[in-house]
Amino acid sequence: MSFHPTDEVIARAIIALSHSLNMKVIAEGVEKKDQISFLRSLKCDEVQGNIISRPLTNAEVANFLIADKRLKHTFLIDNTKKRRS
Repeated sequence: MSFHPTDEVIARAIIALSHSLNMKVIAEGVEKKDQISFLRSLKCDEVQGNIISRPLTNAEVANFLIADKRLKHTFLIDNTKKRRS
């Protein structure tokens, strides 16, 4: 695991507390697949970090959205969640 044991305890506590308050959780600084797996196991709502995308300039974000690009990282797809209609 890429986390220090103390970081794991903190992540668990923050996610549990946030969810108990009906808040969504976004983990930032995610760099590795095992971090995503760990956060997914805790039902973390979203992640951001270089594993998703390197930082983009305003122009790059605009071009990304205009081109309607999709993430190609299949390991990020969580097929366990049911889509809302």
